[in-house]
Amino acid sequence: MSDKRQRARVQGSWAKQLPRRTVPNIQATQDVAPPAASWGGGPQQTHQTFEFQQPSKPIRAVPPEKVIEQAGDYDISHGPSGVSSLRLQPGFLAPEEADWIFSKLLSELPWSQKTNYRPGQTYDEPRLTCWYGALPYTYSHSTMAANTQWHPLLASVRQAVEQASGRTFNSLLCNLYRDGHDGIGWHSDDEASLGVKPVIASLSLGDTRVFSLRKQPPPEESGDYTYVERVRVALSHGTLLLMSGATQDDWQHQVAKEYHDRGPRINLTFRTIHAEPEGHRPGTKLRFTAK
Repeated sequence: MSDKRQRARVQGSWAKQLPRRTVPNIQATQDVAPPAASWGGGPQQTHQTFEFQQPSKPIRAVPPEKVIEQAGDYDISHGPSGVSSLRLQPGFLAPEEADWIFSKLLSELPWSQKTNYRPGQTYDEPRLTCWYGALPYTYSHSTMAANTQWHPLLASVRQAVEQASGRTFNSLLCNLYRDGHDGIGWHSDDEASLGVKPVIASLSLGDTRVFSLRKQPPPEESGDYTYVERVRVALSHGTLLLMSGATQDDWQHQVAKEYHDRGPRINLTFRTIHAEPEGHRPGTKLRFTAK
């Protein structure tokens, strides 16, 4: 049988003849010069040069966050709208008293989830709330109806807060953060109904949450909060925090969501609501004399 017809049996089938191997002419290959590169003839290697460009804005360091832990009065800024002040009073309520008040309010207040509005969207607040006061309260384009039926325990707490702060309050917004996934984003309590330089007293009950503040950037920063001053306060069980002066004009605050275990927290924010004059359009900010 000739070589052309010879076959090798591989795994039950007849294999084709292997092609002959050819040895390249190495000398010929070495003698032939590579073709010159031409436009469109394949990938081109270009060498880029980089030139230093002077930044349009000076390089600045981000200011460190200030932490307030000890009881006392703190002026956190002096302008542009005036002095912004905080008063921190940990242990305003004794632990046993705070425990009892927390459990009563958690089970007996009419907690509900408020729906807010922004352009083209509605959303449910990531917390529960209830409102007490002879006047309604509007924020985020949604109004909480007047409610004069104060829980007796809340009336007693308000009296104690007024005595400690030297201020009087006619309204109360209660917030229930059910766990670490509940929170409130950056905002200022600067609604027209709160008047000029409102004073807000915040009493915390339950698990500790971080209360953060950041200063409003100057106009030339175009809303960039990168380099603004920041303050952090851990609000523990039974702590009273008082915000006054220009705090609502020059600062924003938040309670950020936390993605680890947190127990429920109740925040009682006492404030003074003023009646809006006739003809006032909702959302228009007016100036009042603080009381």
